[in-house]
Amino acid sequence: METTMAWNEPGSGNRDPWKGKKDSPDVEAFLRKLRDGFGGIFGGGKGGGSGSSSSPPIGRILLGIVALALVWSVFDSWISIDAQRVGVVLRFGKFDRIMRNGLNLKWPAPIEQVVKVETTSRQTADTVRMLTKDENIVEINFTVQYQVTDAQKYLFAATSPDETLKQAAESAVRQVIGSSDMDTILSSHGSDIVGETKKVLQATLDAYAVGLNVNEINFQNLLPPHEVKEAFDDVNNASNNQKQAINDAQAYAAKVVPVARGDAAKILAEAEGYKSAQIAKATGDAQRFSLIEGQYRAAPEVTRKRLYLETMQQVLGRSQKVIDSSNGKSILYLPLDKMKADAAAAAAVATGGAQ
Repeated sequence: METTMAWNEPGSGNRDPWKGKKDSPDVEAFLRKLRDGFGGIFGGGKGGGSGSSSSPPIGRILLGIVALALVWSVFDSWISIDAQRVGVVLRFGKFDRIMRNGLNLKWPAPIEQVVKVETTSRQTADTVRMLTKDENIVEINFTVQYQVTDAQKYLFAATSPDETLKQAAESAVRQVIGSSDMDTILSSHGSDIVGETKKVLQATLDAYAVGLNVNEINFQNLLPPHEVKEAFDDVNNASNNQKQAINDAQAYAAKVVPVARGDAAKILAEAEGYKSAQIAKATGDAQRFSLIEGQYRAAPEVTRKRLYLETMQQVLGRSQKVIDSSNGKSILYLPLDKMKADAAAAAAVATGGAQ
């Protein structure tokens, strides 16, 4: 009767139950050496021919290593990206793709690595002194609000994109301030300077291709240095006084000029009227003289007498007292003013009695 032994029983020679063959001596020797090596690593001694040893079995060690690798692979293959960031995936150190908000799958390290880049608004501030176009010194506190629009360019285009933006912002401010005079900078036109600075800065960042976008630039405490602030205040006060005087003069002119123009128009109208009256009078006198001349030619003595009487009538009519010495003997005094007054009083009495 044939005795059958289990394939792994002692004395079976590690017979393969499926193939019915013994293990190759070379494979057995290799596994023994590998086991002895791991036993040395973990502090175990070299086993004897019976196979008993204090070192753990090589199969368990390999299984543990594989299990740890699998657990690490599963754990490291998932990554969460929040809404304020994006993930830049590097495969063997080279850019591969961009991860968005949510749970994302990747190859475990060291195959792929993810660098998270914040895309929300950032801010940088700086204080600088610089020369204006008219060679004055101005001190400016400015802030720049910006954000990352291209994470790939942000990571690889420059060593320090944030420092690049800071230096570019200072350069843009110097360029714009250097082309503007002090009055423009300190006046209400400062908003135009802010807009121009933002435009110059964005153009510089686009040329550098660092993946940054400028949202807003603010100028704060845009003033001359405190060492010369008092002198600038005096200049500003003088400028304000000048503007006030100009405004007062313009208001006075607006009030006086219409009146003066009205008076001038009135004087011109009166002059035109006087001119017309004088021309009419002169024309009448000329016609009257022509008429008298004709009469004088016809009757010289009569005309002379009539002119004399008319002239005396005009002259004596304006006199209050008349002295007549025509007879050559005595002087006749005629108080015409009193005679006129008595005649007027008598007329008034007569008028009152009649009523």
